[in-house]
Amino acid sequence: YESSIKTFSTVETVEEFWATYNFLKRPNDLPSTTDYHFFRSGIKPTWEDQSNAKGGKWIVRFPKGLASRFWEEILLALIGCQFTGVPDGEICGAVLSIRHSEDIIGIWNRTSVDRDIIERIRDALKKILQLPSHAQMEYKPHQTSMQDRTSFRNT
Repeated sequence: YESSIKTFSTVETVEEFWATYNFLKRPNDLPSTTDYHFFRSGIKPTWEDQSNAKGGKWIVRFPKGLASRFWEEILLALIGCQFTGVPDGEICGAVLSIRHSEDIIGIWNRTSVDRDIIERIRDALKKILQLPSHAQMEYKPHQTSMQDRTSFRNT
């Protein structure tokens, strides 16, 4: 898996972000089984990365056609530090997974054992995406993903 990950760009300013973002295909235009990763510098989008190993991810599934809007909202929230109440550096990155029947966004964090932090991330995510309070979201520790060898199943 790790060998299939290609770094497209590293951004350090808002201007660099927009220059890169405007060049990319929008999620709704991507083929199935495509993933986009947006992570802090120095953190690989793998379960085994030192920053991710003790963490997990919130998983939000969307019907086809909504990914472009929600992905942009997530990226803007990440670069704008809009995850209110979440300790600085807790969020490692985000993954967008385009699949045949649905699209999935995962927000990766460092700590899977602190329920308070996990719930703060969930609440911030709901606010950022303007999801209803009853929206279906799942949290999966990376240790569980490593044990069952799946990213999204068994949640």
